[in-house]
Amino acid sequence: MPSKPVNGEQRGWIIPIGGAEDKDTNPRILARFVELSGGGDADIVVIPTASRLKDSGLNYQALFRGMGVERVDVMDFDTRRDCQEPGRIQRLSEASGIFLTGGNQLRLSTILGGTDVARTLRLCNARGVTVAGTSAGAGFLSEHMIAFGKEGSSPRASSVRLAPGLGLTNRFVIDQHFRQRDRLGRLTAALAYNPFAIGIGLDEDTAAFISPDDTLEVEGSGAVTVVDAHDLQFSSMAHADEDDPVCMLGLGVHILIAGATFNLHTRRASAGRLATRKT
Repeated sequence: MPSKPVNGEQRGWIIPIGGAEDKDTNPRILARFVELSGGGDADIVVIPTASRLKDSGLNYQALFRGMGVERVDVMDFDTRRDCQEPGRIQRLSEASGIFLTGGNQLRLSTILGGTDVARTLRLCNARGVTVAGTSAGAGFLSEHMIAFGKEGSSPRASSVRLAPGLGLTNRFVIDQHFRQRDRLGRLTAALAYNPFAIGIGLDEDTAAFISPDDTLEVEGSGAVTVVDAHDLQFSSMAHADEDDPVCMLGLGVHILIAGATFNLHTRRASAGRLATRKT
């Protein structure tokens, strides 16, 4: 479960990124993460556990240092034993920003899940630390995680498999590379299994910056698809065979681009700063 802020503190920003974020020509997503983590005074820990590529963490370390952050450490976890080491826990506790790279979200859940590291990440966010994840790292941030699934626009009982995630929040479920990999079906199937959550589909090079008051603001070059099952009137999921399409009535859908917002409490979308643009 999400850790609760104490002594009047606000929880930190939660930033799921859809993957393939621009790192060279216009790295506005990563730059905003750095700004929210303290700018030049930020203390960032990069966790590349989701990736099997040896240079994944080092590449982000170089990027953040190039943005003026002096203290950036890479902390990989290869085993669950690594996640219990007091020195690593202490280093995580010092960070003002934590960044989880892409790869395979099941590596994150099976290695970090239920360990002191996962507990520390929740506590850090609860006391104000910014936590971001890209691609697999994004999918892992919430309590309900899409472990894997099938491409396609129509929800089917076999479209998605869910697993426990990190648990920074239970308000939403994330799907990444959304438009590029045709994942509307598996996100809506996840909501058919659990209508409580809000579905957030992140295009590549697009992020949802979720503030301490649970207002989501979009940043990046693509779109965020918000699927709200709060007013779901009917779902045939309970009666569907594995490959059957699922009937869902009453879904709310919003397509948000940079500057648009969605309040996770009131479930209301807004054009945000887009509404003030001159035609």
